[in-house]
Amino acid sequence: MKQLIDTILVTKAQQLIAAARNVVIITHISPDGDAMGSSLGMKHYLNSLGKNAIVIVPNEFPNFLAWMPGAKEDLVYEKQTAEADTALSNADLLIITDFQEPKRAGDALGAKIVEVGQTKPIIMIDHHLYPSDMADVTISYPECASASELVYRSICQMGIMDMSSNLNFATCIYTGMMTDTGNFQYNSNHPEMYEIVAQLLRAGVDKDACYNQVFNQFHAGRMRLVGYCLYRKMRLFHQHHVALITLSSKELKQFNFTSGDAEGIVNMPLQIKNIHYSVFMREDVDKIKLSFRSQGDRPINTFAHDIYNGGGHKNAAGGEYYGPLTEAVKLFLTNYEQYCQ
Repeated sequence: MKQLIDTILVTKAQQLIAAARNVVIITHISPDGDAMGSSLGMKHYLNSLGKNAIVIVPNEFPNFLAWMPGAKEDLVYEKQTAEADTALSNADLLIITDFQEPKRAGDALGAKIVEVGQTKPIIMIDHHLYPSDMADVTISYPECASASELVYRSICQMGIMDMSSNLNFATCIYTGMMTDTGNFQYNSNHPEMYEIVAQLLRAGVDKDACYNQVFNQFHAGRMRLVGYCLYRKMRLFHQHHVALITLSSKELKQFNFTSGDAEGIVNMPLQIKNIHYSVFMREDVDKIKLSFRSQGDRPINTFAHDIYNGGGHKNAAGGEYYGPLTEAVKLFLTNYEQYCQ
C-alpha cells in the first residue's frame, strides 16, 4: 500500500502521541458509522500503546452501532458533560476524527474544543473539504472515502502496530469504511481500499457479521417508515433527475422514530432509472437535517455547502437548516436546478 499521507504530518502526529498519557478522541454530532469507526479504532490503537484513551461523542449514536467494540464506554457529552469536561481537562492530547471544524461537534462541545485547544495539542484526521485551522497537525485528504481509512493509513505509516493482534481495531475500521461507502456502493472505486479490506479480513474481521449488525437490526416501524417515504413522500423532478423526500416531526413520531431509522433512505431514489440526485430532509429537535446523494461524476456537496452551509464528499454530503421545514423545501425548489444538471 503506497503512502498517501505526508510523512512530516505522520511524524508530528506520532511525536504528539508518544508524549501523551491521557488522550481524548472526539467525533462529530449525530455520530455515524465512520465517526464511530474512526474514533473507536483510534482508541483501540492508543490502548495497545498503553495510553489512557477516552472517546467523547456530542450526542447519542444509533442503536445499530452500539455493538461496536468499545462503543458502550463512550462518553455522551450532552448527558455526561461534567465527566467529559474532566476528561478534557486531564487530557494531554485531543484527536478529532471525521470532522473539520468545531461547529460539527455541536455548539457546546465545539466551544470546549476551541477552549481546550488553546493550551493542548490537537490532531485532526478527516476527509471533508475546507478543514479549519484548529489543529496542530491536520491530516486531511478529501479524496479518501472515510476517516476510518485515514486512521488506518496513518497508523500503518507510523509502522508500530501489529494488525493481526487487534481484532477490535480492525472491526471498527472496517465498519467505518463499510458504512461511509454504503457497503462499498459509492466513493469506493479505489483498488487500495480493497487492499486495506483484505488486511482487515486477515486480522479476523467478520464482514458478514458487521453488515448484519449495521443493516439488519431495524425495528418494524423503520420498515413502515421507508414504505411511507417512497409511496407518499417522494417527489421526482425528472427534468433534472432529482428526488426529494421530506419528513415532519409529526410523521416521524407516527412511526416511533429513533436515532438511526433514517439511515439509507436518501439512497433509495437513486435506484430509479435516470434519477441521479437525491435529497432527504427531516425535522429534528431544533433544526432540519439534510442528506444529499448523487451518482457518478455529478457533485452534490457544492449544493449542500452553498445553500445549506453543509458539506461532504462529491457523491455524499449533509447539511442543517435552522428554520421551518417549509422554508428548507423552498430553498431546495429555488436552487436545485443550478446544481443538478
